[in-house]
Amino acid sequence: MAEPGGLHLFTIPAHRAFADALVAGLMRDADSDRLALARGLVLLPNNRGVRAVTEAFVRASGGALLLPRLVALGDPEIGEAVGAALDPAGTEDDIPPPAVAPMRRRMILARMVSEERTRAGQPVDAAEAVRLAGDLARTLDHLLVEEVDPARLRAIDLAPELSDHWRRSLELFGLVLDRWPAELAAMGCTDAAVRRARLLDRLERQWRRRPPGGFVCAAGITDSAPAVARLLRCVSAMPNGQVVFAGLDTLMPREEWDALGPHDPDPVTGRRVRAIETHPQFHLKLMLDRMGVGRDEVAVWRASGGHDANAARGRAVANALAPADFTAKWTDLGPEDRRLAGVAVAELASPAEEAQAIALALREALETPGRTAALVTPDRALARRVAAHCRRWNIEVDDSAGRPLSILPPGTLLLALAEAAAQRFAPLALLALLKHPLVRSGAARLEWLDGVRALDRALRGPRPAAGLDAIAAHVAGRETLAAWWAQVQPMLAPLGDTFAEGPKSLSALALCLHEAADALCGGELWARQEGRAAADFLAAIEEAADAGPASVDPGSVPALLRTLLDEVAVRRRQGGSRLAIYGLIEARLQTADLMILGGLNEGTWPGTPAPDPWLAPRIRAELGLPGLERRIGIAAHDFGQALGAPHALVTRARRDAKSPALASRFWLRLEAMAGDRFERARTLEGWTRSLDDPGEHAPAERPAPSPSAELRPKAISVTEVDRLKADPYAFYARRVLGLGPIDPVDADPSAAWRGTAVHDILEAWWKEDRCAIDALRPRAIAMLADARTHPMMRALWQPRLMEAIDWIAAEVAEQAGDGRMVLSAEGRGEIAIAGVRLSGRYDRIDRTAGGALAIVDYKTGKPPSTKAVREGFSLQLGLLGLIAERGGFADVTGTAELFEYWSMGKARDAFGYIATPVDPTGKRDRIPAADFAALAAHNFTVAAGRWLTGNEAFTAKLVPEYAPYAEYDQLMRRDEWYGRD
Repeated sequence: MAEPGGLHLFTIPAHRAFADALVAGLMRDADSDRLALARGLVLLPNNRGVRAVTEAFVRASGGALLLPRLVALGDPEIGEAVGAALDPAGTEDDIPPPAVAPMRRRMILARMVSEERTRAGQPVDAAEAVRLAGDLARTLDHLLVEEVDPARLRAIDLAPELSDHWRRSLELFGLVLDRWPAELAAMGCTDAAVRRARLLDRLERQWRRRPPGGFVCAAGITDSAPAVARLLRCVSAMPNGQVVFAGLDTLMPREEWDALGPHDPDPVTGRRVRAIETHPQFHLKLMLDRMGVGRDEVAVWRASGGHDANAARGRAVANALAPADFTAKWTDLGPEDRRLAGVAVAELASPAEEAQAIALALREALETPGRTAALVTPDRALARRVAAHCRRWNIEVDDSAGRPLSILPPGTLLLALAEAAAQRFAPLALLALLKHPLVRSGAARLEWLDGVRALDRALRGPRPAAGLDAIAAHVAGRETLAAWWAQVQPMLAPLGDTFAEGPKSLSALALCLHEAADALCGGELWARQEGRAAADFLAAIEEAADAGPASVDPGSVPALLRTLLDEVAVRRRQGGSRLAIYGLIEARLQTADLMILGGLNEGTWPGTPAPDPWLAPRIRAELGLPGLERRIGIAAHDFGQALGAPHALVTRARRDAKSPALASRFWLRLEAMAGDRFERARTLEGWTRSLDDPGEHAPAERPAPSPSAELRPKAISVTEVDRLKADPYAFYARRVLGLGPIDPVDADPSAAWRGTAVHDILEAWWKEDRCAIDALRPRAIAMLADARTHPMMRALWQPRLMEAIDWIAAEVAEQAGDGRMVLSAEGRGEIAIAGVRLSGRYDRIDRTAGGALAIVDYKTGKPPSTKAVREGFSLQLGLLGLIAERGGFADVTGTAELFEYWSMGKARDAFGYIATPVDPTGKRDRIPAADFAALAAHNFTVAAGRWLTGNEAFTAKLVPEYAPYAEYDQLMRRDEWYGRD
């Protein structure tokens, strides 16, 4: 320890294992008196630090040991944790009121934000109010932690310099702050940050009057809040006190240290030179300034740890992270000041490849007896990927930073419930809920899934009407499914009713979600750590909801829940594994033989500072609040500390999920300073690429199956002939293999679906109205008004549809005046030809004034081109005429002379026109109408002889320009061979 009367300030350099070195020094001070440790108190930054020091004591003791009291200053229960250190005779007046519960505080702030925004004419829904309340709470905490009086906001006059957005935000922030103290007083509570500061000040006063009998050591604390600085100053001045910093650079040149700031204001202008908050030493310098001590009063800690690295590397890292104005010294550095021995870097192609490389490095470390390794990354997605890769080898590595409840099963179930109810049980949301793994888990799961799969098949295509009753009506014709749904619907009915009745209180909505979750999942939902976290989350919302916004639109509940669930981290209890995954906060005070620093891309490490939506940067500077970029400096300090391990691996991916990624500024600084000493982990990069390398690329050949004659279809419809000729493989897949595509769930109204809807109208117009002119438009209006009609179709297609429908009615009436009458509509027939059965369904057949037949096909889009007909495709009308002429359609006889497409598409300025692939007169460059049926028969006979009664192979995409459909492209592995010839 330092001499009596001096300050006891120490630092443990980054190249030493902090926790092990700290424990070694404390045990050396205790010497043979092991009870001296038990009488001591160690103040640490967070609970993860408490665990790290505990494990270091276990490693150092080699047996039983009475530990000192380990207290995390970041623990919400800090008062209870240090309570035994206080004078029990202290007055009750010193004890601050309890802290307001975080969820209640969030809800009160959300209510106030909502009310004030409504008064200002800028109303927000509950989800946005809760999000803004979270940002407001963080900004308020910044003020409270830095002990900035909110009243100072009124004294700042920057309105002319601020945009309208910032002025409105500042005014609203002031209004909320004016109301907040009254809310706290009514509850008899205080803010957690204020309570923590008062407790620390109370502790500091007690220790000044009467220092504790045992030692007090504050170790690894980086929080530079004034209350923390005052306490650390008190500890350092106590006879048995000592403050130990993590990675304070005592060798940094004086001019660089002074340049960091914070700087005094200019005596003339009053302006301050901007501090270099992005430097890794800034927050430590600020701490020393607030403690009122100089860097030269800090000594190097006297003991070493078990994972110490080379001190030269620490100097090289410090040089690499020097302030920008001093990086010119890199050109003058000697080799010993650039040396990064023990540090390797790996640059991978993608995040997936980076995760695989890290997992390989962890596995390699595990195969060395006694070797420890840890991944440190702020990228939670990368951490989850690495853990998943390790599970391939049955290696469980828990992420100590935890995972948000929103991605864990209980959280996703609550979100699925809210989404389904908010969307009135639309198919996708409903099926996502019913298929959730927690729903009916256990013995009843298989039977439940049978019902869900049947419902999935029933909901293919455009969605039915909204609501549970509409689902019941949609499945009414399926007896087994309808019976299953009758059991499911009562479980969801209370939820549907509550969400369908308009704005409700948040407590009512949360209670309804709770009950529906219980009905679907039972106790399995609340089991395990994540289940208990979900139960606590819902209980907190139900308890605090009365303080929140008065009413909540059910449609905003999913977004509200996601905002809050994202902020709940669930951490699993870790065992004694030699591998670990840490977030940046959890990695502080941690060391391993191999530290892997992953995700070294700009925007990830360091992360992009989150903007403060309430206070403009200039306002924050005037108030003395930390700049938004201070987190970059802390991230840099974390980076430098992690590089102090005996061996370090630094990784990045050259691109993220969307675009090329920029290397982190920390990576670039190391690379620029180290030059050719920037060692690449070439072996690891090669292993990563080789792991999934197939060795040889052998693309598939164009498929051309040739089944035997007895397996080839002997029946075909006129609509399949083009597919048979243009893409024989697609015909083979559908008719021989029996593989038919199914519609997606909740599909958008496609052209085929629109065509079916129009055909249904025109079929009913014939069968029930016998093409009465005045009956067609009402039928179209009734179809559009049906609740099952897709909203997109109703909104976007209705105008053109009604115009086209009116055109059809007018055209039929006009032709009737010329002696042309509708003979039949929506009929079906077949004939035998070329050894197969040819079937077809016509839209309409008319009898002309001359007694001939007119074959009509309705099109909602563009009809086939004349070019396609000349090349032997799009012969559907001719084949229908052939069937009609050969008596294949009941009650239809005669010779086909007219072949017409009645298109509902746009022609010039109107919707609806008639097109024909033939020329009735035989004078134009088209097929004569009299020859069309015979030509179609010839083409069909040739095709049937090749593929149906012959032995020609069903070659994929034989005529690609007439094979536009892609249902079987993946089956035929089209992308592997298409275009290679």
